[in-house]
Amino acid sequence: MKTGIIRRIDELGRIVIPKEIRKSLRIKEGESLEILIDNEDIILKKYSMIKNLNNFAQDIADAIHSFIKHSVLITDNDNILAVSGSLKKELLNKPIGSDLELKINRREEMLEKHKKPIKITQDEMECTYAATPIITNGDAIGLVMILSKDDIVDEVDLKLVQIASKFLSNHLEQV
Repeated sequence: MKTGIIRRIDELGRIVIPKEIRKSLRIKEGESLEILIDNEDIILKKYSMIKNLNNFAQDIADAIHSFIKHSVLITDNDNILAVSGSLKKELLNKPIGSDLELKINRREEMLEKHKKPIKITQDEMECTYAATPIITNGDAIGLVMILSKDDIVDEVDLKLVQIASKFLSNHLEQV
């Protein structure tokens, strides 16, 4: 995909990425971009610390699911990176919905014991859930969530997502 936008480089070597592009790619102030070179092309790519640990995140989701039997998902700030349980096909690799994005940005934990609609992805889903953000080096970089369409999610599930979030955070800070 090519665009016809031209920008000048300033005296410090900076360029401005147009607002429309930042908005469409969900690039926010303070986020990291990876700079790649492909022959004579410079490629800017959103950087996700968690995305580099996809298999590790999936192993954690699978381990939690093996004990609690609810669906478990792990996200970065944009996408659902790991899912274990019955909702895997429905959710894996989908962009996160506005409700999850808001909770990550606000660094809010969630515990909903009664079925309630929530935008996990762009579509609303009615379920019970527990979630906590993953915070690394002071930045909220994702979310660990347990959810169920059929059963109650409780304080024990919230504690599990808190532990998984802290475990991922500690791991990422050591990498």
